[in-house]
Amino acid sequence: MKKKLLSALLVAALAASVLAGCAKEETGSSESDKKEETRLTKVTLNEVAHSIFYAPMYVAVEEDYFKDEGIDLELVTGFGENILGRDFLYKVRKSISAPQTEQF
Repeated sequence: MKKKLLSALLVAALAASVLAGCAKEETGSSESDKKEETRLTKVTLNEVAHSIFYAPMYVAVEEDYFKDEGIDLELVTGFGENILGRDFLYKVRKSISAPQTEQF
């Protein structure tokens, strides 16, 4: 009898904790208000060439994942030697390249 009672109490406690986790959270401001308050940081990212290897990044750009995190991402393609160009150095904050494209 004690085992059945204990089992029933444990099941009830587990169900209550699961259902409490599913409750809708009420906040003072909506998600759209938060997006308006967030200021986007402009980041220009260079890639050596358009490649399937960057597919996850392209999806993230199209789905606005970067904007959700406060980043206004601009992708540019600087083929080979353009990575080290003077104009490029002043415009791009981050570059993605493969080891074979690095020039020392």
